[in-house]
Amino acid sequence: MSLVLGSTALLAQAASDDPLLKPIEPEFAQRWLTPQPATRIHGRTWLVGFGGLNVALIKTSAGLILIDGAVPQSVADLKANIRSAGFDIRDVRLILSTEPHYDHAGGLAALARDSGATVLASAPAVAVLRAGRSGADDPQMAWLPPLPSPARLRAVKDGETIRLGDTGVTAIATPGHTAGSMSWRWKSCEEGRCLPIVFASSLNPVAAPGYRFSDPAHAATVRSFRRSIARMKRLDCGILLSAHPDQSGGDAKLARFLQQPRPNPFVDARACRVYGERFEGLLDRKLAEETKASAADHDFQ
Repeated sequence: MSLVLGSTALLAQAASDDPLLKPIEPEFAQRWLTPQPATRIHGRTWLVGFGGLNVALIKTSAGLILIDGAVPQSVADLKANIRSAGFDIRDVRLILSTEPHYDHAGGLAALARDSGATVLASAPAVAVLRAGRSGADDPQMAWLPPLPSPARLRAVKDGETIRLGDTGVTAIATPGHTAGSMSWRWKSCEEGRCLPIVFASSLNPVAAPGYRFSDPAHAATVRSFRRSIARMKRLDCGILLSAHPDQSGGDAKLARFLQQPRPNPFVDARACRVYGERFEGLLDRKLAEETKASAADHDFQ
């Protein structure tokens, strides 16, 4: 018994000494890390993440593809979820990144190291991941902590299709939330029916205190949001998975799926359009509130 406890303590100590597993904002991030079982959603597509952070796994004929990596302190649980699904982290060949924020990219460095995989992201996101810190073009830069940098990074272009074995995943640039935000789309087949699956980056117009989207200096960011939202609304997606599941109702869909998988509650041809419309409304309200606040400040002066 003492030997087991001693081994557990040694493992915990080793994790605490690993710079790639050093927790980032642990108290705040804990809200996203509700445990959930690894679940095959459709075909060879699985969710292996957490209640507040989706991580997708795609099985191909030449290994595994992961999408996103959650936070460093979740890596052990994420790998355990992968094992519970019958897979091994060492079979991951590619890791696709939606955005270079710590909640989705904080675990990428450790996952890439432990698997030997290459992390793929947009060129702006690769620049942030290499630096380990967001730049001034990120509305949340002022409150973002640094994150560990993956050793193997490769930039992909908008519209580029990444192939691994029998599977192709297409990059869809959706900047706004970050300049490097990227969504990913692939085909999933099950029982003779094939559906397009979209793993969408966040479209949430959230910003650090003091940042105003209505500021003319940030007009390019607003235009990026508008283009990304319009693009999301046009996407053909039979299934939508979003980086934060609650942003697309994915948390409720998973709860229903675990109770009754047929008919599959994730199958929804309108999902991408509804997702885009939701954040189009949020962006419009954000701009209206900022404009009203600026007018009130002006009147007060």
